[in-house]
Amino acid sequence: MRQIRTEPLTAPAFAPFGDVLEATGLHRLINAGLCRRHHDLARLDFGDARGGLSIFHAEPRALPYTLDLIERHPDGSQAFLPMTEHPFLILVAPDPQSPPRAFLTDGHQGINLHRGTWHGVLTPLSAPGLFAVLDRIGSTANLEEHHYADPWIVVA
Repeated sequence: MRQIRTEPLTAPAFAPFGDVLEATGLHRLINAGLCRRHHDLARLDFGDARGGLSIFHAEPRALPYTLDLIERHPDGSQAFLPMTEHPFLILVAPDPQSPPRAFLTDGHQGINLHRGTWHGVLTPLSAPGLFAVLDRIGSTANLEEHHYADPWIVVA
């Protein structure tokens, strides 16, 4: 089987696929100086539909992890905001024929996948696997899947 190694999630490395959502860097103070607002961190793209907020409860996985399926949403972006401080695995690829990349969050990061980005399924590495998800809600299908004939093994 083919193998890929995880790498830390950083904004420059992840930029071709989406946005890293984290409370670092530039901010402005609000609420009488008691709150830091890290403003406009992602370009949410819902096309001709509306955005919706859902809660996902995903079963935790472990490394090594077998990656045999990627998917994409051609009509809108998809943001994942963890509701716990546990790292999770992010699997992305430019297209199904290119080698995927495996990013590991630091437990305080979320992501926004750009419209059409090929990615693995939600992959928490610890229970409970709770995420707030912002994505497109519309009347048309917004999912394409690709099954790898020769899966990838993701290792730390």
